[in-house]
Amino acid sequence: MFDDVKNVLSSVLQSPDTIDHLTMDSPLLGAIPEMDSMAVVSILTALEEQYGFIVEDDEIDAAVFETVGALVRFVEHKVGALS
Repeated sequence: MFDDVKNVLSSVLQSPDTIDHLTMDSPLLGAIPEMDSMAVVSILTALEEQYGFIVEDDEIDAAVFETVGALVRFVEHKVGALS
């Protein structure tokens, strides 16, 4: 899941050099210049399309995008809810 989320981040942010160095503990919001509100929406849309889940407005807050690991755990939770 970590590699899949990194691939989505790379695709949306179009910054492969930055994305290559990300770990689960890497901060996202405020740490990556390309990570703005439009990028957040694009990342969520890409993840929804890739995994077939829907993200409700009330599920999203800054904590989901605090670190790469937080985003990975969110996606794992959403995918697990589909089962």
